Order: sequence, then structure tokens, then C-alpha cells
Amino acid sequence: MSAPAVPIGPALVATLSGLTLAGAAVLRLSGLGRARAILGAAVRATVQLGVVSLVIVAVLRAWWSSGAFILLMYAVATVTARRRVGAGCPVPVTALAIAAGVAPALGVLLVGRALPVTPLVVLPTAGILIGGAMTATSLAGRRTLDELRARHGEYEAGLALGLLPRDAAMEICRPAAGQALIPALDQTRTVGLVTLPGAFVGVLLGGAGPVQAGATQLLILLTLLAVEAVAIALTVELLVRWRRG
Repeated sequence: MSAPAVPIGPALVATLSGLTLAGAAVLRLSGLGRARAILGAAVRATVQLGVVSLVIVAVLRAWWSSGAFILLMYAVATVTARRRVGAGCPVPVTALAIAAGVAPALGVLLVGRALPVTPLVVLPTAGILIGGAMTATSLAGRRTLDELRARHGEYEAGLALGLLPRDAAMEICRPAAGQALIPALDQTRTVGLVTLPGAFVGVLLGGAGPVQAGATQLLILLTLLAVEAVAIALTVELLVRWRRG
């Protein structure tokens, strides 16, 4: 069974434009801001997906081009996470956090033959893992720096009580930074009940059975949890040490 294609034409353009403008208008009228961000994100996504659609077939023909594309995704995720965390976060922190989460997990999947070792499978899987690590790193980094700035007095109180600088900082920022894992936890807990994620639907529409599709999605979700847990833990640790330095 082949996946149904979205009809490309004026109706699709009108629908996408209407949804984007509606989201921007709601934020504008409610005073929440970010209306321009929605418009910018929509335009950027359109351009990027258009370019990727033109080159992805060529990229997937060889391992070297697939590997280069994965490195490009990693570089973009690193810079994006650094920008989201803010000026108090150096690029090496986000680079190490994302790599430490993604590289071992992807290695386990490939060495253990849990996934077919083909560019067609490895490239999108790497993209999912990198995207999850990027989001987790961004959230954990922002919460860490916000807590350290807002509760500096508590940090100094911890030092006065005899705590080491790292321990005093961790007591403050660790609980808040740990909340960065909540989106991944919620997605895993509600899968099949609230959402039918893309991996499940894609495998199902590709002709596999429901059990195979469910196993594939479970593999992705649990791998994502491990990747994001590592990324969050390392982000907090590196930021605390960087601030102390």
C-alpha cells in the first residue's frame, strides 16, 4: 500500500497560508507576540523543505553524501540550540551535549542491527534524534541559566553553608532543567492514545504491518528518551562548570 500524496496546487497554498496567518493573528491580537516569528518560520520551512525535496534523492544515493547531510543537520542544530539558550552558553556546550546524546544511541541502533543499515533509514533516524537532542538542550540550557541568574542569592547561601560551587549551583538549577524532558515523556506516555507519530504512520503506509510499525515507533521513542536524557544532563553539567570558570 502506497502513502496517499498531498495534492499540490492552489488549494494547498491557500490552506497553508490561511493557517499561518491565523496563527500569527491570534498571537498578535492576544498580545503574546511572536506573530512575526510564525510568519518567518513558515517561510523558512517552505524554502528549506523545497530545497531538501530537490536534493534528498541524490543525497540518499551514497553513504558519503548521507553522512555529510547528517553533519550539516548536526551543525545547524548546534548553532540553533546555542542561539536559543542565549549569550551565556558557548557553542561547545551545545555541540557536546547533542553529540553525546545522539552518537552513542545511533551507534547502538546500527551495531545492534535494530535498524536496517541503509542511507534511507539512517538519515531520517539521525534527523529525529538530532532534533530531539536540540530541543532538549535548548530547554535545559535556558532553564539552567535562568535559575542561576534569578536565584544567585540562594547559590551564595549554599556556598556559605559549605557546599562546593558545583553542588550549590546544581541544587538550584537541576530540578528546573530536568523539566526539559517533559515533552519527550508526554509524547511517550500518550503515544497511540493522543498521537500517532510519524514513524508509526510512515512505516504503516509503507506496507508494513501494525505490529512492525508499532515496534519501529517504540524503538524511536525510547531511543529519543535516552538521547534527550544524556543531552539534558550534560548541558546542565557543562553550563555549571562553564559559569564557575
